[in-house]
Amino acid sequence: MVGESTQYGIDDILTLMARLREPEYGCPWDLKQTYQSITPSTLEEAYEVVDTIEKADYPHLREELGDLLFQVVFYSQLAEEDGFWNFADVVHGLTAKLVRRHPHVFPDGTLSSRRAAGAPEEAAIKASWEAIKQDERAKKGKLGTLEDVPLALPALSRAQKLQKRAAGVGFDWDSRVAVLAKLEEEVVELRQAFTDSELNANHGAAQQKLEEELGDVMFSCVNLARHLKCDSEGLMRAANRKFERRFNGVEKLLAQQGKALGEVDMLEMQAAWEQQKRDEA
Repeated sequence: MVGESTQYGIDDILTLMARLREPEYGCPWDLKQTYQSITPSTLEEAYEVVDTIEKADYPHLREELGDLLFQVVFYSQLAEEDGFWNFADVVHGLTAKLVRRHPHVFPDGTLSSRRAAGAPEEAAIKASWEAIKQDERAKKGKLGTLEDVPLALPALSRAQKLQKRAAGVGFDWDSRVAVLAKLEEEVVELRQAFTDSELNANHGAAQQKLEEELGDVMFSCVNLARHLKCDSEGLMRAANRKFERRFNGVEKLLAQQGKALGEVDMLEMQAAWEQQKRDEA
């Protein structure tokens, strides 16, 4: 029997994964899984890592990172069974790629090499990083600037990545003031589309135009966030948390008054909302 003081290592989790997938003695649930079936769990585990960090729950972060690591181990086991590659190949590929992308740290292209003392310029590092990544994409046959931006990314994150890629080849506004002006222009177009939708008898076409213009506004908001050096996805999560906190406060405040949501009008709810904002100030 293994004692509680046993310190497991990476080889142990790989052994565990192989045991779970043993055809005769493994876990029935794990044996049924495929690359596709565990993808939702991978996304969920990644989001739980982010959620834990944003809550500054660092003791719990260890567990969430373990859950995310298990997803990598699971995919690696499936690939090994299919004769593609294994976990060691994942580690090797990752290490080799990072050594290659950091010539300012590993000048000879080996893990043991060291550069001379003194910090290199950040701009030069960034330019080198992007050039190396572009070369890697070309070697994979992905010559288009936007070709390999993952479709599965959250929409805000993907918009920001698309914009960053385009900016990397010079397709960008030269100042955040210009981006704000573009956002204001898009809002004007949205307002016009909104007016047209109210007056247009062809509601289908008007609605489609309204949605398109609203999408342009949202895309411009992401671009402004990028120019302000903010993460649009993070900003939206923060806005969601603020709304949730204030709405919960409204519900509690009304409950203290013997009232319930759905039983009061919007004026009372708005007053409670403003009270929550004052309490937070």
